[in-house]
Amino acid sequence: MTDRVYNFSPGPATLPFEVLEQAGTDVVNFQSTGIGLIEISHRSKEFMAVVADAEANLRELMDIPDNYKVLFLQGGASSQFFMIPMNLLGNGKKATYLNTGTWAKKAIKEAQLFGDIDVAYSSEGVQFKRVPEDSEYTVADDSEYLYYVSNNTIYGTQFAKAPVSDKMLICDMSSDILSHPVDVKKYGLIFAGAQKNLGPAGVTVVIIREDLLSRTPEKIPTMLSYATHADKGSMFNTPPCFAVYVVGEVLKWLKKQGGVAAIEKINKAKAQILYDAIDSSDYYRGHAEKNSRSLMNVSFNLPTPELEAKFIAEATKVGLNGLKGHRSIGGCRASIYNAFPQEGIVKLVEFMKAFEAANPA
Repeated sequence: MTDRVYNFSPGPATLPFEVLEQAGTDVVNFQSTGIGLIEISHRSKEFMAVVADAEANLRELMDIPDNYKVLFLQGGASSQFFMIPMNLLGNGKKATYLNTGTWAKKAIKEAQLFGDIDVAYSSEGVQFKRVPEDSEYTVADDSEYLYYVSNNTIYGTQFAKAPVSDKMLICDMSSDILSHPVDVKKYGLIFAGAQKNLGPAGVTVVIIREDLLSRTPEKIPTMLSYATHADKGSMFNTPPCFAVYVVGEVLKWLKKQGGVAAIEKINKAKAQILYDAIDSSDYYRGHAEKNSRSLMNVSFNLPTPELEAKFIAEATKVGLNGLKGHRSIGGCRASIYNAFPQEGIVKLVEFMKAFEAANPA
């Protein structure tokens, strides 16, 4: 087997190796059925158990109350940008959005098709280097909800805590779900594309409070109604079976690590190693303001674009893969999700120090 490299990619991203090994076995012969995982019926008792176990483990890890539905949907997190306002803003109702990056901007654009959208805060003028303090925005009295993106993968910013509001919260947690404890009761809806911190591409997890299912206007396509999927236990149509299975395996792995509170401590320690290296040198400059720094995605720059290109190329040669920053801001980015091993960050920091010494600005 070819030696594995350290994968800093932002998504699809690193998965626990033991999960990959188990998936490799089950793809060929799932639970000794003689049928491969990706060919077994989604209606079989074996696969129905996979879905039930995944939901049960997610409920346990996130302490999801009984009055919330857990859905496994297709269409990526981007489909939630329009499904949320389509279902919750019937007749052009108002909602408040915080614009903290690319994915928030895309969600705002889609929401404007269905309701009166108040963008109460934007950090676009400072290249999305920060997330707001609670005092920096006001939620309109007639807003149905406050929408925000908890972690911004491109710019390396993250909300350290949920925004304070007396309105229902809606959150895109695609890139930091299960990385730290969350009080689900504060939210009307939480969603996450799996491919960053939860599993492979192909499934989006939606956690929705049951009372919201009745808000959906009548004239909405059947597949785009949350009630459709809630009523059928995510089995209205054939679900993304392999992706749901891997999410389930990742959840089992996370429980073995000690759960969400335990992984948060690990994530803080991992990120600190990298941020200490950045802060100890003028050669590397973090993109995010310190109070807004992400524990999941660390975006940084070198003195020149030419040095950045050389850094990325040479890092790849020594097994540090996926460090190229997003095209919108350039530079470098290290994505260090739950499954990313600390030793990979130590190796990156060693490489950073050696590169700086060999390539003075």
